Amino acid sequence: MLGAGAWGTALAVHLARRADIRVRLWARDPRQAEAMAVARTNARYLPGIGFPPSVAVTADLQAAGEADFLVLATPMAAIAELVEALRETGASAPLAWLSKGFLRVAVTREFPAGAALAHQVMAPRWPAAVGVISGPSFAEEVARGLPTAVAVAATAPNLAAQLAALLRADTLRAYESDDITGVEVGGAVKNVLAIAAGASDGLGFGHNARAAIITRGLAETGRLSAALGGQRETLMGLAGLGDLVLTCTGDLSRNRRVGLALAQGKPLPAVLDEIGHVAEGVTAAAAVRTLARHHGVDMPICEAVCRVLYDGVAPRAAVEALLRREPRAESR
Repeated sequence: MLGAGAWGTALAVHLARRADIRVRLWARDPRQAEAMAVARTNARYLPGIGFPPSVAVTADLQAAGEADFLVLATPMAAIAELVEALRETGASAPLAWLSKGFLRVAVTREFPAGAALAHQVMAPRWPAAVGVISGPSFAEEVARGLPTAVAVAATAPNLAAQLAALLRADTLRAYESDDITGVEVGGAVKNVLAIAAGASDGLGFGHNARAAIITRGLAETGRLSAALGGQRETLMGLAGLGDLVLTCTGDLSRNRRVGLALAQGKPLPAVLDEIGHVAEGVTAAAAVRTLARHHGVDMPICEAVCRVLYDGVAPRAAVEALLRREPRAESR
């Protein structure tokens, strides 16, 4: 497990509860790794959760060469650098990630919008198949052994099946998907929509408005997924609707908390500093806007979030602009 934040730690703890699995949890900071190894817990990101005996903590990336599977649990922006570092160690096991978002890339003929899904960038660089684990899964609840279901997709069907079998244990269920594009798009866009839902709640707009954001946001996500080659049906599953509902309504959602704080008039840098964790929706919003404009996809809620985050528009004004939009058929 590469990345000792809340989610990486939680999944390491979950996997280590199986008697047949040994987990090595890698932390970038040697001091953090040593502290966790001694305390047998991640006091910074997942306090109160003890490590099973089969979890070994390390800051040595060379250990990745001994793994049967490599799972990345870093922010999306750190994936490319970490994968390159892993290549330099000679590691070649199948690779998957828990990160949700888009990668900023150079503008090329392949990526004319300057943004890409992780598998589009990583698959050509890695010697084995790559995949993604996504779905409604707060780290704290996974670590506590509460019932959770996730979706797994990969560039090779056998890797999706292997990852799903690896993850299934006790209260965690993993379901295979053959649509890695749809799974990644669902995981990325739901964070942007959670900011919108949090802002709506923070402004006191009520449950009806939140339900409308979830529903119309799901339609926006489906349009972008289809434009990128994904299947709309995927967005009705765990990586789409399931994750969207959780992130828009759950109080553990960092992105929802960003929206709540923005609605109170707090500046974005202060909001992010207060949260203390990466809120992927903030960076994903800019990529979503870029991709939507490039592909001619109408995504008004995501556009409104971008206007609040980057264009200095007040949350209430952004909502009022959405309400002034000309109505159209729901299926469009």
